[in-house]
Amino acid sequence: MLERLLMAGGLALIISLILGPFLIPLLHTLKFGQNIREDGPKRHLKKAGTPTMGGVIFLVGIVAASLLSAEQPTSVEMIAVVGSMLGFGLIGFIDDFIKVVMHRSLGLRAYQKLIGQIALAFGLTWVAVQLLGRGTDLIIPFTAIHFELGWFYYPFVAFIIVGITNAVNLTDGLDGLAAGTTLISALCYMLIALLGANQGGGVAVLAHESDLAVFAVALAGGCLGFLRFNKYPARVFMGDTGSLALGGALVGLAVLTKTEVILLLLGGVYVIEAFSVIIQVISFKTTGKRVFKMSPIHHHFELSGWNEWKVVLTFWAAAFVFGMLGIIAYLPSLG
Repeated sequence: MLERLLMAGGLALIISLILGPFLIPLLHTLKFGQNIREDGPKRHLKKAGTPTMGGVIFLVGIVAASLLSAEQPTSVEMIAVVGSMLGFGLIGFIDDFIKVVMHRSLGLRAYQKLIGQIALAFGLTWVAVQLLGRGTDLIIPFTAIHFELGWFYYPFVAFIIVGITNAVNLTDGLDGLAAGTTLISALCYMLIALLGANQGGGVAVLAHESDLAVFAVALAGGCLGFLRFNKYPARVFMGDTGSLALGGALVGLAVLTKTEVILLLLGGVYVIEAFSVIIQVISFKTTGKRVFKMSPIHHHFELSGWNEWKVVLTFWAAAFVFGMLGIIAYLPSLG
């Protein structure tokens, strides 16, 4: 098992490191440059024109490494989790393509993205329940209790799936922020998947649950390789292609390990980022005042005088703490 994990992480890392120097100049040549919000931190204006849609770099590495390292690469589990990542990534790619290539600033309309995301969410939950026998119960964090939802499982978990994928998208606002936090979350899911496979927790009915650990470590390796080019000052941005794909990968792991609720804790940074936007919008529309200097909240810290690298490191540290809490919250379910 250790060999397969090392192979998956190493392959994803190497492929990302190899693809970067080839793809980044190509994106430059094609003029797939990032547009920068004028109402954001002024220091970000110098990032205008930095190539985007770079999420393709780590997606190729993650998919190749997962399929080459998995015990059963064609199992329904692997197809489901890889499909979740690529499905959400496709929505992001279409959005990026419209904005960057067709020069339509709005990209996909919000309702169009939402329809696609909801369809993928219900598709993922249906596969997990109907084809994999996942059941419609949820693990209650920090307990051994499994709460049965019945048919309500589908809309409830679909809401979490759509929420988290968009929250990861919101987190992708500073160099290396989304890639680093997802790397940490992925390593936590590697541990959760291994614990579930070895102790009979999580989705015990999955015949190849250890392959989820392989996918998780490939996800971490891909993010690590991408950080070589995306850390401050970034040479490439992942775009919605990458950020929605990362969200899709995490929710896929969550559904297949029965940790959808625990993901809200393990991915606490994403949740905080999303809630900062919600709070800001509600406050401004009801009182005309803003709670934060700018949302998502990472921009608030920037405008408060923190340099970008300090914000990113602080959020990485927070992601580590939330990840450890998520693992602790999962342990009682192992029985």
